[in-house]
Amino acid sequence: MEEVRRLDTVRQYNDYVGIDTLHPLVSVVNFNECPTIIHYKHYMDIYAIFFKNIKCGNMTYGCQNYDYEDGTMVFVSPGQVYGIDSNGQAVIPSGYGLVFHPDLLKGTHLGKTIKDYSFFSYEVNEALHLSKKEKKTIIESLEKISAEIEQNIDKHSKTLIVSNIELFLNYCMRFYDRQFITRSHANKDILVRFENLLIDYFRTGKASQLGLPSVAYCADQLHLSPNYFGDLIKKETGNTALDYIQSKMIDQAKTYIFDRSKTLNEIASDLGFKYQQHFTRLFKQKTGLTPNEYRGLN
Repeated sequence: MEEVRRLDTVRQYNDYVGIDTLHPLVSVVNFNECPTIIHYKHYMDIYAIFFKNIKCGNMTYGCQNYDYEDGTMVFVSPGQVYGIDSNGQAVIPSGYGLVFHPDLLKGTHLGKTIKDYSFFSYEVNEALHLSKKEKKTIIESLEKISAEIEQNIDKHSKTLIVSNIELFLNYCMRFYDRQFITRSHANKDILVRFENLLIDYFRTGKASQLGLPSVAYCADQLHLSPNYFGDLIKKETGNTALDYIQSKMIDQAKTYIFDRSKTLNEIASDLGFKYQQHFTRLFKQKTGLTPNEYRGLN
């Protein structure tokens, strides 16, 4: 059974990789200067961002080759398990890491907005892949954070460190937006599979058995994390994944409504609603008409 170790503090992480702790709440690690490391899976109670300075090989998404191979970034938030077990074998690391404790963000603007950086909840296989230019920006940003950590701590330290981390995260958000665009072909494939999933969900009666399909359910069926899936659908369609699900449900409802052999209560049940009034409320919200009014148009 694989061992899972806890990392609750920045100092614990620094001790694990073999570097000095210059600030109790934040650390930038240059793995190229670290000794060998024995990898374990870790339960992380800190934020961690890893830039893996490796070529990713000939990467393909859908039917499209993808040439941003100059580095890979993975984002970990408190409460996640991350890493691999190298079975006691020491490995030579390469790249950079930024780790910081949630307490660093208390009372700051970033503390209020950190949840907006949804890529902290992406799966490892949804990592950010960088171009040469983006890689340069990331390393320069990490070097600025590191330089500020190395200063003597004063009343400006926290503001400057957190501001630089926020700028760094904003660059990451920009690069993820670019990645969604460069993966457009693969994303279109996911969108088609999403639509077929919803069609099948209603056609096979799963809605009446399981209720309305949730975003989490659809993401799981498509082998994506809910946050990544939600961001992808938003960027591809301009609507949230929930809006898209509800839109497809309304399309199905219109087909059912014109079948006068079905009562509205039966239609609501077939679509996954526990109560007819909830179906009626959502239908009117989306179409401007009640189901009865819409049926009267036929």
